[in-house]
Amino acid sequence: MPRKTQNSPARVSVADRFPELRLTAITGETVPIPDAAGALTHLQFRRFAGCPICNLHLRSVIARVEEISTAGIREVVVFHSTATELRKYQADMPFPVIGDPEKTLYRRFGVEASAKAVLNPHAWRALPGGWRYAVANAVAHRRAPLPLAPTNGNLGLPADLLIAGDGRVVAVKYGAHAYDQWSVDELLDAASGS
Repeated sequence: MPRKTQNSPARVSVADRFPELRLTAITGETVPIPDAAGALTHLQFRRFAGCPICNLHLRSVIARVEEISTAGIREVVVFHSTATELRKYQADMPFPVIGDPEKTLYRRFGVEASAKAVLNPHAWRALPGGWRYAVANAVAHRRAPLPLAPTNGNLGLPADLLIAGDGRVVAVKYGAHAYDQWSVDELLDAASGS
C-alpha cells in the first residue's frame, strides 16, 4: 500500500504492493491494474482534458507506442476531468484514458496540485509546442483549443507509476511541475531495470 511521507499522505514508493483496481476508460472498457496478462502498467496521472502540456508529452508516447508495447508495457492515462470532457480532447489516444473528476485516484496515490505546476520556468518550455498542437487540433475538430474552465483547474502535477503484473511497484516519479514526467526513454530504462 502507499506509504505516508512528510510531503504527501499517500505517495507510492518502489517495492510497494499496488492495490487491485478495475477502472473504466472513457470508451467504457474495463481496465484492470495490475495487468491481468502480466504486462508492466505505466499508470500516468496527467492534468486536465485538453491540457497542451500533457498533450505534447502524450504525442511523444503515441509516436513510440509500438516500441513501448514491445517492451512489455501497457499505457493507462488518468486525467482529473470528466469522461465527457476527455472525449472532446483525448478520444483518439491508442491506450485507455480514465476520467477521475472526483480526484479519488489522485488523493489515493498522493498526486498533488500546486501553483508550481505552471509557475516553474521548466514547464514553460512545453507551452509553445503544446499551444501550436492545441490550436491546430482545435481547428481540425472545430472546438476550443482548451476547455474554458477545466474540471479541478489547471494546477495539477503529473505522476508516473510503473507497476509489475504481480502488483509490485517497480518505479515511481512524482512531477515537480507540469512538464516533469518520464520521457519515453526514461520509461523504457525503468522497465528494463524491473
